[in-house]
Amino acid sequence: MKKVLILGLCYLMASYHVLAQQKEMIYVNANSGNDDAAGSQMTPLKSLFEAAKRVNKLAGKGSIQVFLSEGTYGLAETATFNPTQWVFSKQDRLEIRAEILPDSSAWEPNKMPIIVSTMPFKLERDDKKVITGGSNYGILIESSHATIQGLRILGEPVHEKPKAGVLVRNYPIVWEGKNLSDLRVTQCQFLGNQFALPNHLGILSNGKQLEVDHCVFYGVKDAVVMWNAPAEQSSMHHNLILNSYGAAVWTWSTTPDFKFYNNVMSGINVLWVLEKEAKNAFQIQNSMVIGYNQLVNQGGGPQDFGTPADPKKLMYGSDFVLQKTGGLSIEEDQTSRYYLQIKPGTLGTSYGAGLFYKSSNEK
Repeated sequence: MKKVLILGLCYLMASYHVLAQQKEMIYVNANSGNDDAAGSQMTPLKSLFEAAKRVNKLAGKGSIQVFLSEGTYGLAETATFNPTQWVFSKQDRLEIRAEILPDSSAWEPNKMPIIVSTMPFKLERDDKKVITGGSNYGILIESSHATIQGLRILGEPVHEKPKAGVLVRNYPIVWEGKNLSDLRVTQCQFLGNQFALPNHLGILSNGKQLEVDHCVFYGVKDAVVMWNAPAEQSSMHHNLILNSYGAAVWTWSTTPDFKFYNNVMSGINVLWVLEKEAKNAFQIQNSMVIGYNQLVNQGGGPQDFGTPADPKKLMYGSDFVLQKTGGLSIEEDQTSRYYLQIKPGTLGTSYGAGLFYKSSNEK
């Protein structure tokens, strides 16, 4: 009898462990989905906003994956992911990702899910109630251990500067909260147009262990800003940043262990913006800049890019190619696998920057 009880207890404990380590999957299809559906692969949801609501209601621990099919996902309001009753880990993560990823043989540029914000802006006013600006968030992550992968992320059709001193801006991806760690944004494409579809800032990050890799930022004002919390153990690598009318990276809150390597940049207004006091220095490894206005500034904010800083605050060796003028050969054929990336075999391809984990030479 005792053996039966012990075996039964072990079975129950094993069953509980299996149940406790869950793997939730939610599917979203902008073309065929329905927000009243179950969210399965056969009956997907329609909107990212509804997917976020479903995620936030879940309780347990393990991984949660949100799969987006190809299509256009308009955000009429912020998609906030804040699953307070769920426990993630480094291995078991919150993943918001394309159903087909760039390294798949089935992937084509037109397969990327497109995220575009169309929401009203939260207005900012001074003491006299005069509007001084406005802002909104597209995808807001309020959790640790999250990954965003394989998405094409646009700005918002807005007139950014309606009058002097007023700036209206969209932040497509924001990571914000207390004591956050471990966000990875990978294989995403951030596209913008300064006049028609401004993409003010690709990634606004408040936490440690941020990793941005294999992303393409094309025509975006600012690529990545780390602010408001010590961005320890963070990195940017294998990214392609093109035609930026702001700055490639802002290290307002970043610690000196920040790793910056295998990034390729061209047509950059400012490469790097330091914190106001410019206390920290940073190392650049195995990267390239072809065409820029200013190398390193300090201070700044939404309205400006600060003032020139000591160029010695950026440390680099002979593996950093720095050229004041010039450009790269970018693929503009929309049917090409390398659309809006460096043409294979041309200047810059040896760094492996772009959407693919494997370089064109390895394929």
